[in-house]
Amino acid sequence: MSEVAGSGDSQDSREETETSSSAAWRSTLRTEAVLGVAALTYLFFGFVGADWEADPLSHPLRSLLLFGWIFAVLVWASFGVVRHAEALAGLLGEPQGTIILTLSVILIEVAMISAVMLTGSNNPTLARETMFSVVMIVLNGLVGASLIVGGWKHHTQSLNLQGANAYLGALFALAGLGLILPRFTTSTPDGSASPLLAVFLVIVSLGVYAVFLFAQTRTHASLFRMEGESSEGHAEGAIHTVSGHGLLLVLTMLFIVLLSKYLAVFVEVGVTTAGLPAALGGIVVAVVVLTPEGLSAVRAAWANQIQRSINICLGSGLATIGLTIPAVLAVSFVTGRHVELGLEPAEITLLAMTMLVSLTTFIPARTTALQGLLHAVLFCGYLLLVFD
Repeated sequence: MSEVAGSGDSQDSREETETSSSAAWRSTLRTEAVLGVAALTYLFFGFVGADWEADPLSHPLRSLLLFGWIFAVLVWASFGVVRHAEALAGLLGEPQGTIILTLSVILIEVAMISAVMLTGSNNPTLARETMFSVVMIVLNGLVGASLIVGGWKHHTQSLNLQGANAYLGALFALAGLGLILPRFTTSTPDGSASPLLAVFLVIVSLGVYAVFLFAQTRTHASLFRMEGESSEGHAEGAIHTVSGHGLLLVLTMLFIVLLSKYLAVFVEVGVTTAGLPAALGGIVVAVVVLTPEGLSAVRAAWANQIQRSINICLGSGLATIGLTIPAVLAVSFVTGRHVELGLEPAEITLLAMTMLVSLTTFIPARTTALQGLLHAVLFCGYLLLVFD
């Protein structure tokens, strides 16, 4: 009788294991459906793209629908990148998890900017507008939203002042050298960088960011953590290993890079042909890149993890300057495309105001909703500047 009972228990155990495995696979297929949709989208645009790429404005409604389709797929795929990066954050801990998230998002941004730069006629200010859009969205839009949400629920939140100061110091230095200084140099007639200044910016941007990453992960990792904040990540589906999430992260980013060139057609045509404000092209790229990361920052603030929220926001801004400027200048060197990095006077003024308000926000090491409101006001000023 015991043998029969043991056999029955073993069979039940096998059935439960098979059922659990089947449910796990179904869950994974649901959560990773974006890979299949992205692959079909890439094949579709690859087969029929030549017709509408030649003259996208010949059928405005069709072009608008195609733009909405590819924009939605790219945003969905960006959410997939963030999901796997957050899972890796839980498996690896902080600040490594946030660094993976930030670098993944910036690589997507660089790929999209490069695709738009190489599409159609030369748009010398697109890279500058995109970087400025990212900085304004991150330092004012996302920081403002995070502080308002966190302050609304928790009233006052504490963060590691030394970590915030490290971010701001590196960010302000690189932004000043890369986005402000070229406007005032006399070696070129516009806001572009001379060959000597361009080489200097590439070396300094990569060097400062590399040293910052080393300090953040090795020598001064404690400055970017806050005692009492958990760094546990979560992900839907059955993948719970570093290798599994890492592989899916790379695959998702690959499809984003492949689809970027099709989005670039709409951005280039919309900005240069339809007479839209030049900054809108940068905003489109920034929205695709920052939407999921921004939601992660706001969710962290709501969960009283303000240090993680600030790490995401300021880390994204620093990575944008430290990595995008060298990438853009490298594309310019290779292709001969003219690139202007220096901001216009009104944009410089807004960037300087953002720097000053950021200092008053983070120096006390305690944040409230009022400080978030000030950043939100500056973000509204930026949106007004785009259309004025």
